[in-house]
Amino acid sequence: MGIRLPSVISSAMQNLKKQSFQGRKEYGVPKGHVAVYVGEFQWKRFIVPISYLNHPCFKDLLNRAEQEFGFNHPMGAITIPCKEDDFIDLTSRFLAL
Repeated sequence: MGIRLPSVISSAMQNLKKQSFQGRKEYGVPKGHVAVYVGEFQWKRFIVPISYLNHPCFKDLLNRAEQEFGFNHPMGAITIPCKEDDFIDLTSRFLAL
């Protein structure tokens, strides 16, 4: 079983393109960012820069999300199955780079 990272990013980007600018604005997602839901049992919404999609660790999260939920999740955004604290710890490291 191989990791399909290019297809993960491609699928995520296609999903983002489907959202109109007006739709992003209505839901409080600024240009250059994406909404994701994170959690194991309860979901918390995070707004993250699109640049995170290119980070190898974030690609791993997207791969897990694709395997578990696909990209047509009823939450209306990409849903990432990991602990909220782990997600915060991981993304805070992106800022230090």
